[in-house]
Amino acid sequence: MELSVIEQALARVGLKARGGFHPHIDDEVPPLPDGRPVKTVVLAGNVGDSAWQPYQQALVKEAKPLSLDEWSERVLTAVARTLRAQPLFPFSGPPYLPFQRWAQHAEAVAPSPIGPLIHPEYGLWHAYRGALAFAERIELPAPAARATPCKRCATRPCLSSCPVGALTPGHFDVAACVTHIGSEAGRACLYEGCLARRACPVGPRFQYPPAQAHFHQQAFLRNARKT
Repeated sequence: MELSVIEQALARVGLKARGGFHPHIDDEVPPLPDGRPVKTVVLAGNVGDSAWQPYQQALVKEAKPLSLDEWSERVLTAVARTLRAQPLFPFSGPPYLPFQRWAQHAEAVAPSPIGPLIHPEYGLWHAYRGALAFAERIELPAPAARATPCKRCATRPCLSSCPVGALTPGHFDVAACVTHIGSEAGRACLYEGCLARRACPVGPRFQYPPAQAHFHQQAFLRNARKT
C-alpha cells in the first residue's frame, strides 16, 4: 500500500496523516489482534480546524451527545477497516499508548516550553487523534530534519503571557489555571483559548477558531475538576 492511499482515506473523514514510523520493540506498539507484529504506524490527527467542521456535522446528525474522542474512534475505525489496519488511540487506557513519543518519531515535532508538542509550521495548533497500525511495511518519507522553532525564539512569549503564571518550564500549575479560566477574569482564556498558547508566534494561521478553542477549554475544565 502507498502512503498516498492512507492520506486520501483519512482526508475523506476530516483527518490528516501526521507522519509515520517503522516500530522497534522499545516503541511499545502493541501487536495486531492476531498476534502479528506491526511493521508500520501512521499517525492521524488534525491541523488547525481541519477536523472541527466534520465533527460539528456529525454532532448535527446525532440524536445523542457525541464526544470528540467518540467521533475520532468512529471515523478512524472505519478508515482502518477499509485499509485492513488496526486503529490505535491516545485516549484508550490506562495503560495509555506513548503517542507523544511516536509523534516525535513520525514528524519534526518537539516539546514546547509550555508542554505541548510544537510543529515548525503548525505551531501548537495541531493534535493527534489516533493511529493506524499495519502488518505490512509501507514506504515512508524520512521526517524533515528541522530544528524546533523554540530554539530560535528569543523572547518566548508563551512563558510570560499567562495572566496567573501557571506555565513555567517543565511545570503546569493546573489549579491556578482552572481557578482563573473558571472566573470572570479568565473569560478571554475560556472563550478564545489559552493566552500562552496564542502568544506563540509560530503558525498563527492555524490557530483554532473561537468555537473550537472554547470547546477544548471547557473539556479541560471538566477533566481537571474531576481529578
